Amino acid sequence: MTIPAHSDLAAAKELVYDPCGFACSQPVPEPESAEYAAHACTVDGLSIRFRAARTTPAKADPVDLFVISCRDGEHFGQFVLPVDALRRRGVVSVDGFGGKRAFRVYPPWVATTNRHATSTQAWQLDHFLHLDQDGPVDAARARKLYHP
Repeated sequence: MTIPAHSDLAAAKELVYDPCGFACSQPVPEPESAEYAAHACTVDGLSIRFRAARTTPAKADPVDLFVISCRDGEHFGQFVLPVDALRRRGVVSVDGFGGKRAFRVYPPWVATTNRHATSTQAWQLDHFLHLDQDGPVDAARARKLYHP
C-alpha cells in the first residue's frame, strides 16, 4: 500500500499493518460507494473492503415517504414507502428507538431465495410503481402511493 486514498486507511497502515508486518496491496477505490471512502485491497493475503463510517445527525427532518428507485436492464420502477409502513416493520425508528441503517428491497422481477426475502418482497410490492419504458405510468396507482 503506497498511497492510501483515505486518512483512516493510511492510519490503519501506519498503526496496524506496518508494525505487524502485514503485506498490503495498493487500495483500489470503489466508485459505487465513494461517499464511504470505499476501497478494496488485500492485507496479508486476505481480501479487505474498507469503508469510513459517516456520522448521522441525532435528529433527522420529518419524512413522509421514502422513494427507492430500482433498475435492472429493461426493468425499472420505484418503491414509494410511507414512513408508517417502515415503522411497523422495524425499519424506521419510533421515538428514537429501533430502526435500521439500511434495508433490502426486492422488486417484482427478483426471484427471492429464502423465506425472509419472500416475506419482505410480499409487503414491499404493495408499494411498488412500475416505470418500465414500454407503456404509460399507472397514474391512479402513482396517486395512491404518493398520497396514502
